[in-house]
Amino acid sequence: MTDAPSKSPPVALKAIGLTLLVSAVVTVLSYTLPKDYAATGVGLTFMLATYWLALSKRGDAEVRASGLALGGLLETTPLEPTRLARASLRALLWALGAALIFFPPFVAGWLWWWKPAHAWSAAALPSLGQDVLGEIAVIALPEEAFFRGFLQSELDRAWTPRWRVLGAYVGPGLIVSSALFALGHVATEFRPDRLAVFFPALLFGWMRARTGGIGAGVLFHAMCNLFAAYIAHSYGFGG
Repeated sequence: MTDAPSKSPPVALKAIGLTLLVSAVVTVLSYTLPKDYAATGVGLTFMLATYWLALSKRGDAEVRASGLALGGLLETTPLEPTRLARASLRALLWALGAALIFFPPFVAGWLWWWKPAHAWSAAALPSLGQDVLGEIAVIALPEEAFFRGFLQSELDRAWTPRWRVLGAYVGPGLIVSSALFALGHVATEFRPDRLAVFFPALLFGWMRARTGGIGAGVLFHAMCNLFAAYIAHSYGFGG
């Protein structure tokens, strides 16, 4: 018991330091890679970092504890289709439920903030392949795996979650991981409004704590990005 306090700060500081290092690499890549390959390079970097830091040297039990099992996809044991299907359906239902709750106020807030000059004209729906699957595999999965799977899990090990919020135990790890997530977004595109991703990050982190995995957060993260882009395009923003 006497060793725990002395070990906790180094664990947290190490996780934060590694996150800053990975974020610095990602920032450099985002500015130096050709535009068409920047997102892929950034996503691949986050996935490689997650593999190195949270998957390669850990057993399946620790992978599950970090929320990274994804229904068995990232475990070493043989994949069980029934387990994968159950986990996928559960994650999808959580994501759809969150969308029903949060998308309507998001639209109201978006209209208040941006005050579009053009009337609504429905944009083309996202394609299943390049848009939906690309968003999941290239952006949502790598970011959730690194920030919620690796970083939030490490910080929660160092700073035990102490608050119960709607059925999930969360703590300083949720706040710090969300703040670093937001700072990383500003670093790759220097606009103060990018700090606003801190708030959905809190929700992604809460979902990771509530469900025990990152699957629901991955799907909802992708849905948020696609929905925001659809609203913007429908009001004449972003081409």
